[in-house]
Amino acid sequence: MPRPSNRLDRIGDQLKQELAVLIRDELRDPRLGMVSVIDAKVSRDLAHAVVYFTALNADAAEVSEVLNKASGYLRSLLAKRLNLRSTPKLRFAYDESIEHGRELSALIDKAMALEAPPDDEGSDP
Repeated sequence: MPRPSNRLDRIGDQLKQELAVLIRDELRDPRLGMVSVIDAKVSRDLAHAVVYFTALNADAAEVSEVLNKASGYLRSLLAKRLNLRSTPKLRFAYDESIEHGRELSALIDKAMALEAPPDDEGSDP
């Protein structure tokens, strides 16, 4: 099994940075809210890229729909900014890991609260 290329990681990082700026500055859709680009995974042949994002104050499904519809426009803007032979086709996917982490943290806090010994002020030392 071939190991992942360092070049693919660098291109993914560059895509992530450029897309974060382009989404913030170029897309004027009020349904977007605050979008953060978390990661970009590029295929080995550089033909496709999956861009993972999170959205604050917005519905994830709606934001995903808006971004996927604007993917052609964003791709054309990326082509002007990046020095690549071909710009990958973009597909946007909502990253649920932050919400999952919050849920796990809340469960851990709840378990720690249940496990904590009661305060006994009148017990012998």
